[in-house]
Amino acid sequence: MKAAMKKSLTTLGAFAALSAAAVVVWQPASEGLGAWTMPAVAAAAPAAAPDDRTILYYEDPMHPWYRSDKPGIAPDCGMKLVPVYAEEATSAPATPGAIQISPARQQLLGVATVPAQYRSLVTTLRTTGRVALDEERIANVHIKVNGWIKKVFVDYTFQYVQQGDPLFTLYSPELLASEQEYLLALKADRELGSSSIPEVAASGKSLLGAARRRLELWDLTEEQMRELDETGKPHREITCYSPATGHVIERKAFPNQYVTPDTELYKIADHSEVWVYADIYEPEMPMVEVGQEATLTAAGLPGRTLRGRVIFIPPHLMEDTRTLPIRLEFSNPDLKLKPEMFVNVELHRALGRQLTVPVDAVLNSGEYQRVFVDRGQGVFEPREVRLGGGTGDYAVILSGLRAGEKVVTRANFLIDSESSLRQSMAGMTPAGHEGHTQAAPARETKSAVHRH
Repeated sequence: MKAAMKKSLTTLGAFAALSAAAVVVWQPASEGLGAWTMPAVAAAAPAAAPDDRTILYYEDPMHPWYRSDKPGIAPDCGMKLVPVYAEEATSAPATPGAIQISPARQQLLGVATVPAQYRSLVTTLRTTGRVALDEERIANVHIKVNGWIKKVFVDYTFQYVQQGDPLFTLYSPELLASEQEYLLALKADRELGSSSIPEVAASGKSLLGAARRRLELWDLTEEQMRELDETGKPHREITCYSPATGHVIERKAFPNQYVTPDTELYKIADHSEVWVYADIYEPEMPMVEVGQEATLTAAGLPGRTLRGRVIFIPPHLMEDTRTLPIRLEFSNPDLKLKPEMFVNVELHRALGRQLTVPVDAVLNSGEYQRVFVDRGQGVFEPREVRLGGGTGDYAVILSGLRAGEKVVTRANFLIDSESSLRQSMAGMTPAGHEGHTQAAPARETKSAVHRH
């Protein structure tokens, strides 16, 4: 009985083992009856080839100074310890500050590199500005004789006038007397012009010319002079006309007002061209020059960009703001730019073809700037560089790099920390131990060699 039970258990175990390694399939037979068939048992997958590389120790990928003789988890950051092989340690770079990082650690650290290359750069300087009147397009209206204003045609501020539009009429006894003198000189010229004595005829013409020039200097127009010649009567009131086209920004002319040449009656400004004052800080001054193109945007001009240029760079900084208020000129045909409006200004300047790296690749300590160069086989070498002007995305390299050399753009701060630490530890290495590992382990490690 016991023998039979033992045989049954043995048979059941064999069947279970066979079932685990094979699949029973029902296949229909050609005669109409099905039959259970068992396909051939698939061969087991070959085992992974063992890694015969020698493991010296395990280290924290985030804090490489922590080492252990066993795999595990780093106690400070919770990351899995990675192995350091003898091949990596023996091929460690000899350049001071250079370190070697295994591909596994590079992946954990997120190391990324890009090659240094030449680019055609255009730098953009962004600042704010204030719209102002073009001082070359402002006209003041004065008269050249004493008198009284009678009628006023432009009687409110910001009224638009064109050159030649009437502003007011003026009664001036002095001007009226000069017109009468001109009429007398005109009559004398007509009478003396036919004289047979040349001196008499010439004196009449000379007197007429002097009287005419006097009226012209007092701003009588050609039409008014022609009317004076045709009618032979002086104007009791002379109409004064606008000398410029624009808007009246100041009005001081009123009816029955006594005025003199010192009285400023109107100030007319042309808004078709405006100035913009933009503040530039001291480090930005080399990026600005006269004639440089600029663009302008404003909250009051949604979706629009205006183009202008730099027309003047003052020789002095503003003492209170320590900025340089450069002057730009913009066309304003539709009068959308209003004086005292705040705007955004961008200055563009081509830097030409320059050797560049991304700005993230440069570590700037204030005293020096350096990058980490990928020398291949996991070796990263610190390299001091000299920077020139750049853009927001790229830094210009003046010296220290060659085109095509790869530099680290991500995780370079971690690499710099490890490089500095290993250099410091190397400086503390006792004499006669130069061949030992530079980074001291966090705890004592065994000298035994581990293999997978």
